[in-house]
Amino acid sequence: MAPRPNWKGFLKLSLVSCGVSMYPATSTSQRIRFNIINKATGNRIRNEVVDAETGDPVESEDRVKGYQVEKGEYVLLEDDELDNVALESTHTIDIDEFVPMSDVDRIYLDESYYIVPQDEVAHEAFAVIREAMKKEDLAGLARVVVYRRERLLLLRPRGKGLLATTLRYKNEVRDEADYFDDIPSTKVPADMLKLATHILETKKGKFDPDKFEDRYETALKELVKAKHAGRTIQVASESRPTNVINLMDALRRSAKADSKADGKADRRKTTPASRKPAARAKRAPARRKVKKAS
Repeated sequence: MAPRPNWKGFLKLSLVSCGVSMYPATSTSQRIRFNIINKATGNRIRNEVVDAETGDPVESEDRVKGYQVEKGEYVLLEDDELDNVALESTHTIDIDEFVPMSDVDRIYLDESYYIVPQDEVAHEAFAVIREAMKKEDLAGLARVVVYRRERLLLLRPRGKGLLATTLRYKNEVRDEADYFDDIPSTKVPADMLKLATHILETKKGKFDPDKFEDRYETALKELVKAKHAGRTIQVASESRPTNVINLMDALRRSAKADSKADGKADRRKTTPASRKPAARAKRAPARRKVKKAS
């Protein structure tokens, strides 16, 4: 069963529009979550919202959002005032322009959502927009208001629907020069680069999310089970890597180890059953004896 949509409205391309719903494409609900417990009583701790000056509890109906304009001075905003901010993107995803995906720096990609047509009336217009984007291999740029904040959207065809990824704004991305400028320019020797490239080649594969699991989450579950069953908790030993002193030697040993691992993997793939029996040598046909004429 699909979750409830967190946004409903219209997808619009020029004069073509259709009703759509937007659903979160990812979920963290499977992660372990902890409660804060009073160690003395074993009871859960409840957080209270209190006045910062008086220390008195504040009921939900007395809480209001405020923006600090000066120290200790706030502009108060009610929920209905925030809901009435006049933006067309509150109820419409209007595609402004289309760009090649290669133009979009991945650092700007944020959360992802699935966009689907709301009803049968919307199916045809939705399919036209999706197939046109697919044919031209372009991604759409649009805006939408989600949780009272306007977000920039990157729209891409995905299966029978659309994948919408929110984009970070320019002022949300830190300047890489602040971090990378102090890294000195280093000329890498050709022989080291060759060995490193060889190591990369031996580890080359295809991205398959099924191969990866959240090992920390699995370890947390095992910890909870062990504590609940009263078993002794095994502390995993961790070997910390150190800085390489002789880089060339480390590269040679790494390349050698990876080559051996590849060789063993290839030998495992070749089982006796898969080997073809050696072809038997064909026997020469026996010569017939010819009777001499008397």
